[in-house]
Amino acid sequence: MENNIEKRVLLLGIYTKEADETIQEVLLKLEETGMFTLKEAKRLLRELKDEGYMTGSQLTLKGLERAKNVQEEFKL
Repeated sequence: MENNIEKRVLLLGIYTKEADETIQEVLLKLEETGMFTLKEAKRLLRELKDEGYMTGSQLTLKGLERAKNVQEEFKL
């Protein structure tokens, strides 16, 4: 994931989503920005799950830790 900015942005979007927001809503918001298409976002979401960053619609501990790191990266 280190060099995949789209995947990092998606992970950060999921991490910072509102409590009442769904993953689908996050994907649609990111699609609106032009970052990627909905099809690409779903593929990236599957990859995050396959790599152990998510389980179901929740971030795993690994995912939370990586999302915090990504948030710090983008603050710089």
